[in-house]
Amino acid sequence: MWQWDPPSERVRELIRRGAEIALRSPDEWLAEIDDVTLTTLGMSAIASDPVLAAATRRVNRANLAHWAEANIRDPGAPVPPNLGPEPLAAARDLVRRGINEAALHSYRTGQNAAWLRWMAIAFELTSDASELRELLDVTARSISAFIEATIAGITAQMAKERHELTRGTHAERREVVALLLEGAPIRPAHAEHRLGYPLDQAHRAAVIWSEDAESDMSALESVAEALARITGAPRFLGVVASAATLWVWLPGVAEPELDRVRAAMRDAPSARVAIGSLAKGVEGFRRSHLDALTAQRMLARLGSDARVVSFDRVRLVSLITIDPEGADHFVQHTLGDLATASPELRQTVEAFLEEGCNASRAAERLRVHRNTLLRRLETAEALMPRPLEHDRVHVGVALEVLRWRAGSER
Repeated sequence: MWQWDPPSERVRELIRRGAEIALRSPDEWLAEIDDVTLTTLGMSAIASDPVLAAATRRVNRANLAHWAEANIRDPGAPVPPNLGPEPLAAARDLVRRGINEAALHSYRTGQNAAWLRWMAIAFELTSDASELRELLDVTARSISAFIEATIAGITAQMAKERHELTRGTHAERREVVALLLEGAPIRPAHAEHRLGYPLDQAHRAAVIWSEDAESDMSALESVAEALARITGAPRFLGVVASAATLWVWLPGVAEPELDRVRAAMRDAPSARVAIGSLAKGVEGFRRSHLDALTAQRMLARLGSDARVVSFDRVRLVSLITIDPEGADHFVQHTLGDLATASPELRQTVEAFLEEGCNASRAAERLRVHRNTLLRRLETAEALMPRPLEHDRVHVGVALEVLRWRAGSER
């Protein structure tokens, strides 16, 4: 803890007022801190994982609130580390995903972004040079000491979690799965024995997760059991990847009916599911899981609120949107003003393309008169840079990207 010399009463009052302002930080301030934190070098594994990214955002908010509330109670005094539920839960998840303490450097990056906002507050509180100098000096040391103490506490917690993970059946299962996913030279028979799950078969993997702070693993397990029932799988392999993520493998099943999956998730309202492709053997075990992760990360990348996604149905969109800026340019270049037109117009073009450009079938699907559909198509085409008949494939793909960005499910 830094050497504390109590600030003057005037500066204590300024710190208290500033902390009250910080505690009411607008959403755009918090979003800026989140963005800086998640785009730090080495944070891609966390930023691309919706569970870890959500946990990071919660930690950012918890840290800001912890520091601000402490300075409202006792302005300018040393602030104890934040070792509350949010950072400790994040520490558990980082260890379970095999991410080391280097990720905690992002807290310092977030600190820099928060400091810029705090300076703006400070300059609004006083224009007196001596007051401002004392205010910034005291709070700079306070924030830095608070973040360093918090990082030290979380580092210790991660070491404890890592020790716990090396013991017990769950740890053994995670270890074997990690080796298989990394392509390590482990004998299939040995892996099967330790997992209690045959590898010489076709597999369909799934990732079941929740981004809620109060996630319930039993609810995620109930979704896995529902997947097994829907597909008729006699058993499944489940591995707890984090406090809010369950990795699942089902033996040799066809893609489950997604409407039935959604219906089965009514009792787990925060749960989400990404389903991988069907693939065989040890390589299929790995491939299907990676496909499920790709689908999950696509939802995160697009900001989609869809609860169920199948990789088989989003292969092309996942490829197109790997480069978000490039995907935005592609959509705008292809659709023009149709990209921001009414959903009704886009749905009309989409139905027309999916029905093989048959206006009668598209009208029947949309339950409108054929002439109504033709008028909508004419309006939509006037908004696009090129005639639809010359650009059907690109238009279909661009509409698919927009659909998933809006959170639609199929």
